[in-house]
Formats: sequence, C-alpha cells, structure tokens
Amino acid sequence: MPQQNSTIPGLAVALRISVMRLARRLRAQRSDTSLSLTQLAALAALDRRGQMTPTELAQHEKVQPPSMTRVIAALEERGLVRRTPHPTDRRQQLVELTTDGRRLLAADRRRREAWLSLRLRELTPQERETLRQASLILDRLSQS
Repeated sequence: MPQQNSTIPGLAVALRISVMRLARRLRAQRSDTSLSLTQLAALAALDRRGQMTPTELAQHEKVQPPSMTRVIAALEERGLVRRTPHPTDRRQQLVELTTDGRRLLAADRRRREAWLSLRLRELTPQERETLRQASLILDRLSQS
C-alpha cells in the first residue's frame, strides 16, 4: 500500500478507509446506543453552539427541517433538550440542552476519549506527534 499512497488518489483512498474505520470504532464506544447518530450530532451541536432554532439546527446538521423536527421531538421526549420561546420572534422556538442532555453527552465523550487514549498510548511518541500534526490538517480538510 505505500506505493499507492504516493499519489494523491492513492492517499485519498487510504485516508478515506482509515478515517472511516476509526470513526466506526469510535461509534462502537458510544455510551447510549439508543440514540441515532443524527440525535447525538444535534446534542453536540447544541452543546458547542448554544441554543438554536430548529431551522438553524437543521441547517447546521445539513438535514431537512422536518427530519430535525422529529430528532428534536425524540430528544425532548427523553428529556435531553427543551424548547423555549424565542425572545424576539413569537413564531419561533429555541432548542437547548437540558442538564440530562449535557450529562449524557459528557459521558459519551469521556467513554470515547478514554478508548482513544488507550489506543494512543500504544503508539510511539513520534507517532503521537505525527497524529497531533495530522489532526490539524484533518480539521482543515473537514472545514473546506
């Protein structure tokens, strides 16, 4: 495979496969598998960005508003988010995390980060430094 990685298309294949495998392994470490990935992503977005309207949340997560409405309803039913009136537009509502939502998200992150920390300890200091640098580049790629 090293030969194949020397070209841009070969690197694209190798990187796609590696990132997908790692993402799959991290998903397997989820603390609450009853939540869909879309529900978990919505909770994470609310945690990072604060309260949002359902439309803003749908746009942020790149899903259709009716789909996000169903996601919010399921999360609200479980007590993980709540809707509050918009302060300036009575036609709108804001969605925000509840304390239970924050706790669930924190537990999920702790579990995944603990698993990944164990795997990182298996690497050499040089390999960890390479990944540190690669994480910056991967973040840049994900934003473009």
